[in-house]
Amino acid sequence: MAPKATKAEKKQNYDAKLCQLLDEFTQILIVNADNVGSNQLQSIRRGLRGDSVVLMGKNTMMKRSVRMHAEKTGNNAFLNLVPLLVGNVGLIFTKGDLKEVSEEVAKYKVLNIPTKINKGTVEIITPVELIKKGDKVGSSEAALLAKLAIRPFSYGLVVLSVYDNGSVFSPEVLDLTEDDLIAKFAIGVSMVTSLSLAISYPTLAAAPHMFVNAYKNVLAVAVATEYSFPEADKVKEFLKDPSKFAVAAVAAPAAASGGAPAAAKEEEKKPEPEEESDEEMGFGLFDE
Repeated sequence: MAPKATKAEKKQNYDAKLCQLLDEFTQILIVNADNVGSNQLQSIRRGLRGDSVVLMGKNTMMKRSVRMHAEKTGNNAFLNLVPLLVGNVGLIFTKGDLKEVSEEVAKYKVLNIPTKINKGTVEIITPVELIKKGDKVGSSEAALLAKLAIRPFSYGLVVLSVYDNGSVFSPEVLDLTEDDLIAKFAIGVSMVTSLSLAISYPTLAAAPHMFVNAYKNVLAVAVATEYSFPEADKVKEFLKDPSKFAVAAVAAPAAASGGAPAAAKEEEKKPEPEEESDEEMGFGLFDE
């Protein structure tokens, strides 16, 4: 029988394992493990086996190992993990897609919410929002829920933060789609354009608008003075004779519909065929 490892040896083994995982993986999910039992944790480990590793431990031990490894390797990006190691948390090291792994972890939540109401129990006529997701259940709420035989609790690992190659971000980022990113980028471009135009600072986003505004200014100067250029001549011509606006507006629909009246006139001009006379048919009016 192998001798039982001492407390110091256990710390050394844990430190070596955590440092090995930090070197091997660049993506880490920091998960909350409140109310997660050992059996459920084993199920999660089995479900993630392959490209992910679940590591639990005391916060002080994890922080110590991370700091020592960052100092040893000179990679200060590891230190971004230290502020996240608060409360009952664990680490999931993965080489897979972060969103898929996060969704896989969520599948192992145990839900215990009865929905059937038997006769003789208290019946709530109208919907009542007693508690919300993330709220702590107080004594009064717990007492009411106990009478209704309702236990709206969900136990499982909850992803709190994501570490990816030294960057730390919220797990909500994993739910962003390409359309969301394009929409946010468009908003950013619009803000940059507005700011550039307001302070007259040229940027790639504002350049088209600046050229258009500059053209409008030059055109306004040409109209107000004797200076002119080909594009301004057209505008001046319209301004001298506003009726040309109406002519131009009427000309387009007239050209589109001009074919139909012409065809109608041709039909009107086409002579009608003369009716054949009785003589041409071989008999006269007074023939017997």
